[in-house]
Amino acid sequence: MTHTPKTDALVNMQGMHTMPATVTHADSKTGIVDVTTEGMALRVHFPPASMANLKAGDKIGLYMAYSMATVVK
Repeated sequence: MTHTPKTDALVNMQGMHTMPATVTHADSKTGIVDVTTEGMALRVHFPPASMANLKAGDKIGLYMAYSMATVVK
């Protein structure tokens, strides 16, 4: 299953930036990927099928952004 944000969330993206990273560990069952980037360690999540071929030592680019969540009642 993949998550696709609603169009209005894409319009409200904030803090967008790209970070070069090196994979230190990748778990294809959970989709959890540990990386080092810009002197820090990060743990990120992807749909497992999309990162199945990642392995320690791979150089990747992380494209980061966020949007403010809205509560639907």
